[in-house]
Amino acid sequence: MCGIVGIIGKENATDILVQGLEKLEYRGYDSAGIFVTGKNKQDYLVKSIGRISNLQTKISPEIQGTVGIGHTRWATHGKPSERNAHPHTSNNHQFILVHNGVIENFEEIKQEFLQNQRFGGETDTEIAVYLIEYFSKLGMTTKEAFKKALTVIKGSYAFALIDKNDPETIYVAKNKSPLLIGLGDDFNVICSDAMAMLTETNHFVEIADGEMVIVKADKIEIEDEKGNMVYRESYEAQLDLSDIEKGTYPYYMLKEIDDQPAVMRRVIQEYTDSMGKAIIDPEIIEKMTASDRIYIVACGTSYNAGWVGKAILEKMTDIPVEVHLSSEFGYNMPLLSEKPFFIFLSQSGETADSRQVLVRTNELDFPSLTLTNMAGSTLSREADYTLLLHAGPEIAVASTKAYTAQIAVLAVLAKAVGDHKGLEASKEFDIAHELSVIAAVMETIIDEKMAISQLVEEYLSETRNAFYIGRGVDYFVSMEASLKLKEISYIQAEGFAAGELKHGTIALIEEGTPVFGVITDKKTAAHTRGNLKEVESRGAHNIVIALASLAKETDQLIIPDVHPLLTPLVSIIPTQLIAYFATLQRGYDVDKPRNLAKSVTVE
Repeated sequence: MCGIVGIIGKENATDILVQGLEKLEYRGYDSAGIFVTGKNKQDYLVKSIGRISNLQTKISPEIQGTVGIGHTRWATHGKPSERNAHPHTSNNHQFILVHNGVIENFEEIKQEFLQNQRFGGETDTEIAVYLIEYFSKLGMTTKEAFKKALTVIKGSYAFALIDKNDPETIYVAKNKSPLLIGLGDDFNVICSDAMAMLTETNHFVEIADGEMVIVKADKIEIEDEKGNMVYRESYEAQLDLSDIEKGTYPYYMLKEIDDQPAVMRRVIQEYTDSMGKAIIDPEIIEKMTASDRIYIVACGTSYNAGWVGKAILEKMTDIPVEVHLSSEFGYNMPLLSEKPFFIFLSQSGETADSRQVLVRTNELDFPSLTLTNMAGSTLSREADYTLLLHAGPEIAVASTKAYTAQIAVLAVLAKAVGDHKGLEASKEFDIAHELSVIAAVMETIIDEKMAISQLVEEYLSETRNAFYIGRGVDYFVSMEASLKLKEISYIQAEGFAAGELKHGTIALIEEGTPVFGVITDKKTAAHTRGNLKEVESRGAHNIVIALASLAKETDQLIIPDVHPLLTPLVSIIPTQLIAYFATLQRGYDVDKPRNLAKSVTVE
């Protein structure tokens, strides 16, 4: 969601802030702003609604400084507007603040400390900066006022604060929301995501929850909640700037769809040896083998990947698997088995809903594993173990390559556990070979872009609704396929278990309703075709995605055969392209759908 950038110690602070905000556009936002100042204490505050380009048009040449903070906002309190956009200022204009997260007790703070205060906007962040001013007026230093405010505020936050009377310092703190300090030569930066500041530095320091950081041009000082100094080594971000550029592609999503064969080969390279044997940390294998149940916890696309992972893990490991939505699990935890093992799936590793579950499972001392694309992310740091997806940065809001990478890594993990247990199903499963086949088949499907584009034009150009149906893993693919279509094209799309249509949903079928049938399972292929006949007789326009060995002449999208456990890795590819072309043909922004954020860092 919202993004924060900051810089101290460079002459061109304005340019660096704007470029950093542009790198954070993928996170989702509805307004943006910057504040810059310098040693001459001339300061500038510029805000706008809409895209970063709107902000840039308001930045005149004289708006320069050596220190500044910037922000992209995704509305949680108050509608998108310039007055609600960050940075926010205190009543006396001394303090300037940007904030990611949600302050849960902002109403209580108003009543206890700010009863007579008039507010210019509707955000919880404005409460925070006024609270800092309140404590400052009681005679506290800026540092003391900031720390005092942190003890009062409840909820999630990443704060960056500037006191105009001390333009050589940025005050930083976090709780639950991601924030990093970047180290440079005679300058330092702050950012929600390392990608925002890679042009300035690739050395970053993590901040733990509850810590406060004093950031100056030549040093940083980290304090814990008790005021003790904390010393922490920096790490080098393993990101390549070329990976986060579109290159010749018109949209990141298309690039990331095309990246998937390479991602499969990277997973093979990272997680198998020269003989094709799965290589996973032995401690992970031991912990999983000792468990009596695996719990996969995730949101959105990762949740859909979890269902596919469940099918693979149960088949390969003989361990029962449950899949749960993070947002539900955290507050309605089911009765757990005696020896649970938790797997958290998250592209960003910063998903707030998943983190609150991890905090709880850590308190209960249950073993945990995070599968994420981002090394050093919160879910990675706080889980016992991490397996990286090695998918490279995923910028488009609609996840594609992270989804397939999660399934591929879960398959390698299942193979490793199965081998350790000596199970027959695992012996017959050559993971390196099968993923190589998957990569080649992905390329074949990706090469059919024009045919898929024409199919979309024929079936989806005017429709308001669409359905995906399937059984077993094809149902799981239908869930993800419908999510892709609805989130970027705004077509009301739903994924259903094919056999459930006649239990109510078939009432929604009208003349011309597109129904996509996914058929990759020999056991259920005939049943799904029967369901397609049922909707066809009620006026539906059917589009079939089928494996070559199960296909009929009238099927529109034929997929070369792959291992039965891995069919979701290839059957999902045409649905990603269907969503892409449906969005493109309707004139919407493929990479930045309305109301959505890439990294959901608030509950």
